[in-house]
Amino acid sequence: MATATPPALYITNSPKIPFPQPLLLKICHSFLDSRLGRSYSPPLRRRDVAAMCGILAVLGCVDHSQAKRSRIIELSRRLRHRGPDWSGLHCHGDCYLAHQRLAIVDPASGDQPLYNEDKTVVVTVNGEIYNHKELRETLKGHQFRTGSDCEVITHLYEEHGEEFVDMLDGMFSFVLLDTKDNSFMAARDAIGITPLYMGWGPDGSIWFASEMKALSDDCERFITFPPGHLYSSKQGGLRRWYNPQWFSEKIPSTPYDPIVLRRAFEKAVLKRLMTDVPFGVLLSGGLDSSLVAAVACRYLATSEAARQWGSQLHTFCVGLEGSPDLKAAREVADYLGTHHHEFHFTVQEGIDALEEVIYHIETYDVTSIRASTPMFLMSRKIKSLGVKMVLSGEGSDEIFGGYLYFHKAPSKEEFHQETCQKIKALHLYDCLRANKSTSAWGVEARVPFLDKDFIKTAMDIDPEWKMIRPDLGRIEKWVLRKAFDDEEKPYLPKHILYRQKEQFSDGVGYSWIDGLKDHANKQVSDSMMMNAGFIYPENTPTTKEGYYYRTIFEKFFPKNSARSTVPGGPSVACSTAKAVEWDAEWSKNPDPSGRAALGIHAAAYEESKDVKTGSLVSDSPQKLVEGVAGKVVGVV
Repeated sequence: MATATPPALYITNSPKIPFPQPLLLKICHSFLDSRLGRSYSPPLRRRDVAAMCGILAVLGCVDHSQAKRSRIIELSRRLRHRGPDWSGLHCHGDCYLAHQRLAIVDPASGDQPLYNEDKTVVVTVNGEIYNHKELRETLKGHQFRTGSDCEVITHLYEEHGEEFVDMLDGMFSFVLLDTKDNSFMAARDAIGITPLYMGWGPDGSIWFASEMKALSDDCERFITFPPGHLYSSKQGGLRRWYNPQWFSEKIPSTPYDPIVLRRAFEKAVLKRLMTDVPFGVLLSGGLDSSLVAAVACRYLATSEAARQWGSQLHTFCVGLEGSPDLKAAREVADYLGTHHHEFHFTVQEGIDALEEVIYHIETYDVTSIRASTPMFLMSRKIKSLGVKMVLSGEGSDEIFGGYLYFHKAPSKEEFHQETCQKIKALHLYDCLRANKSTSAWGVEARVPFLDKDFIKTAMDIDPEWKMIRPDLGRIEKWVLRKAFDDEEKPYLPKHILYRQKEQFSDGVGYSWIDGLKDHANKQVSDSMMMNAGFIYPENTPTTKEGYYYRTIFEKFFPKNSARSTVPGGPSVACSTAKAVEWDAEWSKNPDPSGRAALGIHAAAYEESKDVKTGSLVSDSPQKLVEGVAGKVVGVV
């Protein structure tokens, strides 16, 4: 793969000057207020949590030769960016379990794969089990070999067989081998926060990998492993282990209680502060990331993490010069008193990184690539500061109907059904972007909005409360905003709490998407678009931007199975194809940008068509409408 030249990123603490090396080292070591020059004392206790890693499992190989082992090691290396600190491989007969570890503390121990007491049960895991301490209490009869949170999986299997997965609270993908009968199982977390692929080799072997690039060359066919499922070799197929009420899309009737919702979210954030590493929050200045930062700030001082890394939260934002997110994030950071780091990039720098981005995130979905590129660039800089874990705000828009097209939902039934469909597809979009954009540089992203308990609390609410009702002063995600609208101890300033939804790919700077479209128009001719259906009969690109991304994707992943892992269909402002029907005008402007929500977004596209491309274009975007928050706050 041709590696793009990494762009130069800067922190506004020193405008247009690379981040000072002495300050960088202090952040790497202590992650306290580096300007105070505090000394660093490493934590004495063993690390008791795992980190984002890369896994590869090949089961039922015909070839047991050294050449096969070497090939599996070679393929596992393709995942080394996910775990650059150590590699592990377990071989038992015709089965191989490989692991790439992202070490945080105590790198000399705790490596994977993990085992039970007599090493007859082996597991390779990617993820975090937040309730591992509670689960250990139920496993008193077992001897634990490490302090890893993921070791509970081997012992839960011994106690409960394959029916233990629903007991896990966390984000995870794992493959477990029982050497006593050579059976195996694989499972993925409820929503698909961690990635997992499943494939079949020509020799009858079954493959599992964190990323497609580790199995695409050696498998005849492969698929995205569905979230909330497990595969059992004993039963010979996939079955769903996660069966919440909302999955059936039945309309709930629980009355809205803002305090219950607030407490559920605070709990979700708190459990994700379980860390022994320097960490921070990705802060765009929008509602979701701002609430994550606000809750983390409020409770950080009393957490165990604060005793090691200090009580001042670090926040990170990326954008083009003058972008909406940079301004809003800076204001939130000032209000919360965080140590804020602001990164700038140019449109050209983003374009230069596109090939790397598509290789890492493994999709040709337009909106995912638009949003992944700034996140990818920001993650590299975050990692250079010594940070290995960040909290992020993905999932809220799907749960609460936060995308602007929800303004046109015709009924609470359709509103709720759309949110259910959006959550079910998160593993193909926002979860994929958040995980792979950050793990490309060995950074772990945690997403409190996708906490299992929080999702249940939020999705049990009668959707009538989530409906957007301007006549009642209810804008998108009103139930979430109202839950944190505390007059006595405010979490956020009112105008931030009630800021209009801004999709990440828009918020980093409107000229980012416009620049991508212009670049694609220069790379893809009209004749290429006319023949797109013949070149790409499956998921045929409908825009030059989509065609351009598809050509890059196909260069890295040319198989039919690869292109089938990417969803398709019309979308406006990130809607499903069904929701496009809510407004007849939307079918004329099938663009995933929030600005395609004509008549809703404060800086919507101008309704003028480019004669050459036939797509809607915009002049300079209007400024965000001022006073929106004031109008809303006055009636809630």
